[in-house]
Amino acid sequence: MPLVFAGIGSHAPGIVNRAERVEEERREAFYDAYRRMGQAIRDAKADVLIVIAAEHFANFFMNNMPAFAMGMADYYEGPIEDEAWMRIARRKIPGNRDLSERLIARVMEETDVSYCEEWKFDHGIMVPLNFLTPDYDFPVIPANINCQGPPLTPLHRAWAFGQALRHAADAVPERVAVVGTGGISHWPATPNSGKINEAWDRDFLARWQKNDKAALLSYTDTDTYRDAGQGGFEIRTFIAIAGLAPEASGEIWHYDAIPPFAVGCTVGALTLKQTIAA
Repeated sequence: MPLVFAGIGSHAPGIVNRAERVEEERREAFYDAYRRMGQAIRDAKADVLIVIAAEHFANFFMNNMPAFAMGMADYYEGPIEDEAWMRIARRKIPGNRDLSERLIARVMEETDVSYCEEWKFDHGIMVPLNFLTPDYDFPVIPANINCQGPPLTPLHRAWAFGQALRHAADAVPERVAVVGTGGISHWPATPNSGKINEAWDRDFLARWQKNDKAALLSYTDTDTYRDAGQGGFEIRTFIAIAGLAPEASGEIWHYDAIPPFAVGCTVGALTLKQTIAA
């Protein structure tokens, strides 16, 4: 079954735990864009949502840092962070072990990927799910790209992972939606937290909208760290989404540089060209 939805979104914890610091109209415009994405996934009649995130040393550390990992479980738990701090109650999130195993086996035909039968979701997945599937009743398959522990996953490999995931999705009968979550420019857990390089963000998003592979893969980690902070390394998740459908252009549904949320708040989707069967 062809891929039925592919999108991108931001995931900083401040999006939910500092909500009152942003004026209502501005905050709700961002939230509404995320809710629109959730509705688009439901309208596409997706059977599962794959969330490609950048993990934050919650499950993977320097003793075991895979370039790519996917979940393979019947359910997951999250958030791993303190519930009161996150303002999201800890819960079980349904998975789909059988489908996960079939997808992972197909991805392995093209690229190396680790798999995990246990996974504690941190804010990188829980913040998007808070808006996309607020009842947490929709099957989710987590995926992680190493954006945090050098040597980081190369950008061209992130693109290739997206391609492999697309081929895997097209090989199963289930309808698959995929969302890549991360920051664009941000400096989490540093004295520069709250800093956002809006010009850099908008340039990256323009490249993503055009699905310009050469331009997307031209970034170096040195330049990204200088211009977009260590949080900018998470462009890998957005690049993986571009790799899902290199023939598709993208549309940015929302962008706003919101310092209290400490990230350029982004929601967007690829315009997939195939007709979705009823």
